Amino acid sequence: MEKKLHRSKTDKWIAGVCGGVAEYLGISSGLVRFLTVISGIGIIAYLVIALIMPEE
Repeated sequence: MEKKLHRSKTDKWIAGVCGGVAEYLGISSGLVRFLTVISGIGIIAYLVIALIMPEE
């Protein structure tokens, strides 16, 4: 089975981007959210990713 990067429908707070990345990488979504905040990705970048990344 091929893994695909997508936004999560079940593990989401805003758009499911972090949940989808966590599923793809096989790690905790809390860790991905923490790293997203620490890295300073920004609201604009998050929204752009949410628009580009397909939904599950």
